[in-house]
Amino acid sequence: METPHSNEHLFPIKVIASDIDELNHVNNIVYLRYVQEAAGNHWHTTVPENLSVQIIWVVRRHEIDYLKPAFLGDELTVKTWVDNFTGVTSDRHCEIWRGAELLARSRTIWVSLDAGTFRPKRIGEEIAGLFFGSAKE
Repeated sequence: METPHSNEHLFPIKVIASDIDELNHVNNIVYLRYVQEAAGNHWHTTVPENLSVQIIWVVRRHEIDYLKPAFLGDELTVKTWVDNFTGVTSDRHCEIWRGAELLARSRTIWVSLDAGTFRPKRIGEEIAGLFFGSAKE
């Protein structure tokens, strides 16, 4: 895998039968599920529960490049990192690897919402500091 990023998170996945399409490889939409699962896992393992439950993330935009197929039984790693928090948005990147082979890469723009009101909520320094060591807004 390429050079690590400062807040990189690795999320393992084993390809199961329900991930496979009629072409006998992982369906394109499943890659997006992997991206979302890795993002959620990164959020919940980085941010303490008392803070993480205050925010709900929704997708504004996904960009994904499919480079190589994955197959039943493959053991994959999703490498994900947050590039920034700007106001109520976050720019997150993912790479899906099978060993040393890059299979897909994505960029997702997420919007943070207050979990109670569902209104946009700015990410403060306390949370940004958990990802960057100091606020990066």
